[in-house]
Amino acid sequence: MTEVLFYHLQNMLLENVLPPLLEKSLERGWRVVVQSTSQERTEALDAHLWTYREDSFLPHATWRGGDAGRAGDAQDQPIVLAVEEGNPNRANVRFLIDNAMLPADADAYERMVLVFNGDDADALAAARGAWTDCKARGFEVTYWQADERGRWQRRD
Repeated sequence: MTEVLFYHLQNMLLENVLPPLLEKSLERGWRVVVQSTSQERTEALDAHLWTYREDSFLPHATWRGGDAGRAGDAQDQPIVLAVEEGNPNRANVRFLIDNAMLPADADAYERMVLVFNGDDADALAAARGAWTDCKARGFEVTYWQADERGRWQRRD
């Protein structure tokens, strides 16, 4: 069964939150697709994941559905950044950012991680809609929010 985790960002930037979550995914041996809603955002994240820390980087590739030349690169990478649906690296975890919609094949993943900005009314509405959709599909859903020290806590 697909597990869907909703990460509620408040007074936090995705650029600070996403890399540690991706690192934890890699530590667990998972392959990941990060789906955004624009090519510009994907390119910005691409640059950020190479430089977000002086002593580390996250190995990754970008991918577009019709980009046959890059498909070979993407299939070998543990993390793939994409705008559209598809699973070029056979990921078992999919992150959805910037109000990206649940993919048609959501049930093919072990885990979906929906990261949303709680300070954005549109993002909040989209997350609520996704929560309802996930519950209707029978997915196991959990809600996570950072405490005052920035540690993620499961909320009921």
